[in-house]
Amino acid sequence: MRIDFTKMHGLGNDFVVLDGRERLLPPLDSGAAAALANRHTGIGCDQLVVLEPSQIADMRMRIFNADGSEVEACGNATRAVGLLHGRSARIETLAGVVSACPVEAGISVEMGTPRFDWDAIPLSYPMDTHAMPVAWEELTNPVAVNVGNPHVIFFVADPHAIDMSRLGPMIETDPLFPERINVNVAAIVARDAIVLRVWERGAGLTRACGTGACATAIGAMKRGLVDRRVTVALPGGALVIEWREDGGIVMTGPATEAFRGSFDPADFGIVV
Repeated sequence: MRIDFTKMHGLGNDFVVLDGRERLLPPLDSGAAAALANRHTGIGCDQLVVLEPSQIADMRMRIFNADGSEVEACGNATRAVGLLHGRSARIETLAGVVSACPVEAGISVEMGTPRFDWDAIPLSYPMDTHAMPVAWEELTNPVAVNVGNPHVIFFVADPHAIDMSRLGPMIETDPLFPERINVNVAAIVARDAIVLRVWERGAGLTRACGTGACATAIGAMKRGLVDRRVTVALPGGALVIEWREDGGIVMTGPATEAFRGSFDPADFGIVV
């Protein structure tokens, strides 16, 4: 038995997608996910995405980071799955049900509503998430928001001047964040434009992060720095984020299929 996969990416944030909606997949654990994600000895990806049947939506999407940890949400992966599905779909995730719809600019995803309470991030103890009274060297007073997964956002003059390879993992694993955290550094360019870099929890420095773009845009909007529709420029390209008056977040951007293949599950310790 070989398992088919589709290699996809959203602005360079890449995925191995396994489709188990019609063909039963063997059980996958964190070790198998990390083995498949390894760029030297596996297929290579930032996240492994597994599609399964759902009782409450068109499909269920499970997401594993490159280190094997399972996470609640991934905006870029949702766009990729929307492209693979080829039409509007409701997708069940650990963060709830989201919707993806093909549009002229790519795939538009309704990401749900943001949460700001300290225990919804979550943090280890109560504090103001609008301007957190904490700092890691030059990174100070961030915003924290949960957009399906947890993010902390620092607004800086130049995101490219920040040593994210060193500070990213330091902040990600700080005891303040009991479930770890995605780390965003952003600069406000205009009322409708943000430049962003992201250290992704369990994956590291990434070319793009859809939930990071959403969280950063929402954080900037909460502080009155930008309007309610902005373009967020990441190293891999741009996403458009809108925070509707009803509280819902809409993310729009491209997704790409790179290639298809198959693998022997025994090569990655997967028992069939």
